[in-house]
Amino acid sequence: MTESPYTPHSREDVEQMLGEVGVASVEELFDVPQELRYEGGFDVEAKSEKETVEHVSKLLEENDDVVEFVGGGHYSHYVPSVVDHLADRSEFLTSYTQYQPEVSQGFLQALFEYQSLLVELTGLEVANASVYDAASALGEAALMAARVESGSRVLVPDDLYRGRRSVLENYVEGAGLNVEGYPTERGNADVDALEELVDDDVVFVYLESPNRCGAVEERASEVGGLSDDVDAVFCVGSDPVALALLEPPAAVGADVVVDDASVLGVSAAYGMGCGFYVTREEYVRQVPGHLVGAAPDADGRRAYTLTLQTREQHIRRERATSNICTNQAWMALRAAIHASLLGPEGLVDLAERCVELPHDVASRFDEVDGVTAPAFDRYYFREFVAEVDGDAEKVAGDLLERGYVVGVDSGSRLRVCVTEVNEDEVDGLVDALEEVMG
Repeated sequence: MTESPYTPHSREDVEQMLGEVGVASVEELFDVPQELRYEGGFDVEAKSEKETVEHVSKLLEENDDVVEFVGGGHYSHYVPSVVDHLADRSEFLTSYTQYQPEVSQGFLQALFEYQSLLVELTGLEVANASVYDAASALGEAALMAARVESGSRVLVPDDLYRGRRSVLENYVEGAGLNVEGYPTERGNADVDALEELVDDDVVFVYLESPNRCGAVEERASEVGGLSDDVDAVFCVGSDPVALALLEPPAAVGADVVVDDASVLGVSAAYGMGCGFYVTREEYVRQVPGHLVGAAPDADGRRAYTLTLQTREQHIRRERATSNICTNQAWMALRAAIHASLLGPEGLVDLAERCVELPHDVASRFDEVDGVTAPAFDRYYFREFVAEVDGDAEKVAGDLLERGYVVGVDSGSRLRVCVTEVNEDEVDGLVDALEEVMG
């Protein structure tokens, strides 16, 4: 056994602990079949903490210093410093899953408020607290559909983010569901084409608004009607900032709303998220992850507790409707703090800014020779699609050389995301675009 520079145990300490539990080596504590064991080495030299920090710092210095206008499912909004100050309190940082309400009332109340926020924004009755990210929330929604309705077909937009579709397909494989794409046209769902695809074997229909293009879906209620006609679960993807401005998904027939709540409280992390899941009360027993409820305690005081699911739900696979067992409680806490700081009016103001900014930037892009923006006549939220003369990959590469990163939507289309975080850099981006297209 190699001694670690990060743990305080000497070889003698380790041998004494092994003796107490009755094994000869650390390896005996792990029942890993021999055929699965890796016998080689990783050729990673052990370093002290100081050496490791210096090494990683030098690696990070090699990153390009660029301004991002990427979007694509990861969005940054300004996070007030008080979010860090409150969320970094030790009571929150060291908290395990809140199974013991007698020592977790503060955290449980914060999660209850987080759920209440999502319920109010979506118009549905029950929200969880929470799941890993938007992709896992989508997968859980499809699995719920398989439990409550009959059918084997799952319909999603054909331009759904590749990562989300991959996670969804992985989730539903064991349930015998098949994921199929339905056409989109000019930045919105092609409802007429979708109608041709919907039949009694469809169990789940998914629609995003704002979608991959940043466009708001204009015929969401018709998609909800098609789903209802065949008793399929209708799922809408939309985040809390967008929902502050858009029609509540419940009003267009949504049975489930999923997405990522980390647009509040967390800067874009490109991997870490805070998936949320909101559904109708009739499906409350199907909700994945954790659910915080309120009830009077023995003295009649309002108290909070995890409810409707025993711990077995999360540790016994054969009894679980979901195998998500670790939620994103600290991320949900940050989202709740940020939303509370904004308040209803502030949240609406932020959402309105997310409409104004892409509209204004698209207008400036459209004045550049060889660029048409937006590519489609739609309402946009945070991001928009621009059509360019030539290869979009090359245009994006040329912009990168000038210090600006944009997304590539297709062969001749760029996707540009702008929020209050990068709006001060728009002038430079437009100047760089003019150079590239000149």
